[in-house]
Amino acid sequence: MTTPIDRRVPLQSAPNLRDLGGLAAGDGTVRPGVIYRSATLARLGGDDLVAFGRLGIGTVYDLRTAAERADSPDILPDGVRSVGLDVLADSTTDVAASVGQLASDPAGLAASLGEGRGVALMRESYRNIVSLPSALEAYRAFYLDLIDADRAGGALFHCTTGKDRTGWAAASLLLLLGVDPDDVLADYLETNADLLPALAPVLDAAAAQGVDRELLIPVLGVRGEYLDAALDEMRSRFGDIEGYARDGLGLTTEQLDALRARFVDEEPDTVDAGRGPR
Repeated sequence: MTTPIDRRVPLQSAPNLRDLGGLAAGDGTVRPGVIYRSATLARLGGDDLVAFGRLGIGTVYDLRTAAERADSPDILPDGVRSVGLDVLADSTTDVAASVGQLASDPAGLAASLGEGRGVALMRESYRNIVSLPSALEAYRAFYLDLIDADRAGGALFHCTTGKDRTGWAAASLLLLLGVDPDDVLADYLETNADLLPALAPVLDAAAAQGVDRELLIPVLGVRGEYLDAALDEMRSRFGDIEGYARDGLGLTTEQLDALRARFVDEEPDTVDAGRGPR
């Protein structure tokens, strides 16, 4: 397991933003400064917008539904390309797409989560994120665009809170790059430290309206069992992460090699003599 390093980019208006670079990936290391994950960028502004621009991100992949994007469009520096990929287009009741209700209707959201339903709904949501046709289509487009030779600059992907649809994008990408599963889980669980403090004012407002915050916590944070549900769905349908990429997303061996070549710095002693780095 990789020794923990601080990969966070602390922007108050864009919580849960971090670089995926620096993690050990097989015989190499995920390249820093080229691939990021975050929560919504709909409130990005001021000095944060300037700081975001300095990251060199050329493309933002927005994994939210069309309705979420319309209600809270991203605010991006000039010249940054935005790609909408509706992972949950084929699901009308998915809880991962309902977290935005927290600010507008916390009581309504909490009412749907009572009697242990929150955890069960989240597990089902993670299975949907792996196997819905719209999810397979969205993540296929995500990976194909990541390796597009014409794509310039760094890349960032996000959803509303940057934990579920984004969590699977990060987990599947890191696994395909050869990152140890323990490091993948650690990156996934880091959301609890990076996101939940930013949601404290909204939780306080919900509590002031008489909403039991304990009902909301299962859908606002992440748990290992949620990622386990996604991995179980992946294994039952596709066998392993390579099967998911090949049979679920339709990616070729050459495209998976291109993904690793673009995002992993190989150790010098693993490069064949006379070939140079990939």
